[in-house]
Amino acid sequence: MAASVTERRRALLALSLGVFCVQLDSFGLNLALARIGRDLNADGSGLPWVISAYLLSTGTLMLGAGRLGDLFGRRRLLVAGLALFGAASLACALASTLPFLVGARVAQGAGAALIMPVGLSLLTNVYPSDLRGRATGWALGIGGIATACGPFVGGALTEAVSWRALFWLSVPLAALGAVCASRTAESYDTGAARTLDRRGLLTATAALGVLGVLIDRGPALPRPAAFGGVLLVAVLLFLFVRHERTAPHPLVRPAPFRNGPYMALTLAGAAANTATVMFLFVVPLTLQGQWGLPVASAGTAFLAPALAMALAGPVAGRAPARAAVPLMLSCLGTGALALGTLPTASSLTAFLATATVCGAVLGVANALTLIATQAVVRPERAGEASGVTKTTITVAAGLGVGLAGTVTGRLDGAGAGAAYGGVLRITAAVCGTACLLLGIWRALGTRRALGTRRARGPLRILGARATRARTGRADVDDAGPPGCGSGP
Repeated sequence: MAASVTERRRALLALSLGVFCVQLDSFGLNLALARIGRDLNADGSGLPWVISAYLLSTGTLMLGAGRLGDLFGRRRLLVAGLALFGAASLACALASTLPFLVGARVAQGAGAALIMPVGLSLLTNVYPSDLRGRATGWALGIGGIATACGPFVGGALTEAVSWRALFWLSVPLAALGAVCASRTAESYDTGAARTLDRRGLLTATAALGVLGVLIDRGPALPRPAAFGGVLLVAVLLFLFVRHERTAPHPLVRPAPFRNGPYMALTLAGAAANTATVMFLFVVPLTLQGQWGLPVASAGTAFLAPALAMALAGPVAGRAPARAAVPLMLSCLGTGALALGTLPTASSLTAFLATATVCGAVLGVANALTLIATQAVVRPERAGEASGVTKTTITVAAGLGVGLAGTVTGRLDGAGAGAAYGGVLRITAAVCGTACLLLGIWRALGTRRALGTRRARGPLRILGARATRARTGRADVDDAGPPGCGSGP
């Protein structure tokens, strides 16, 4: 039975609140670590785990969370994720020691891992196809506000009240989201057995966990330990792939990886998300370093790029499916140009104008990744698809943050300013390379599609489409919408 308008709105509000909390707590504590250390009598060596534990937990668990929602109920899992996030936020706010705070952040990350992919797949299933892109765009736009403004909101709350205020803020928001989610329609993958692929879940989660630690702590690890970690990730991934190929009910089927539009948009989105986190990492530091602005003034100046990034979600949600790849190409190309231009800006006004353009196009590209990949898979497998996409772009973003931190963390003064410019140029190269590869893929796909049409003729093509419509096998796991090209 189709969801009512009220149920759709409740689902949208639940996901919007969840995404806002998840993103705010991802970026809101960067400026509060010193205060946390003083309040909890903790030394500096353990403080980065306040952020890392949350991000590692989120990125590690998202792959399995999306499929769990498909199998056991998306509404149920979204309510559980929001409830867990709210309870863990309360524990963080009451933490009296650093180990307790880090443990609570791990639980918070587990809740976040449920909220993101399960919430996206819930929207895909309760909204009709002509409205789900706009709905998802609004939810991601609200999350974009928290992403862009998180560091400065967290810093302001820390200075005015306490770092605990950031966690207290999440408690009522998560509770309201859970109430809204509990009153929306339930949905499942009705064609799948209610059987969890435990072995696949274990090997995938272990591989992602080790990879996350390597990304986060790689530069500080001894070389033998780092090499052993890479080898362990490779072995775990090999075991996961081998098991999934023969499992009767796999956690992740091969079909999404044969879906050309889905994979192209996911990999392009990984590049866009990497560029976004590096942009968010470097630009505020550049405003304080190269342009000499105090923290409050830098936060105010960054409002224009932040607002542009937040508004990008609703804009991306209005793009038709057939325009997904061309729009992604435009965003990546413009982003590469803007990022490459930022280090050469001759004035603060020019720097902020270019950063605003950059924030807008990267925001569209990131929102489009999650919206368009949901449009080119079957709704009943939406959780699986969103889990794979979110995991991919999160791991890529982790690599970007690690690279940016490695380049800039050891420098100060003029050296740091030059390093910021170098990171922005590297980021521009990432966007430009992704744009080039996506353009080549689209050109090859278009040529292949034209050749297939000429070889088969219009009557055979129409006959095949009619057969798929009659049998209900218009499955887009192997081909995307018009304009995306054929799957490889």
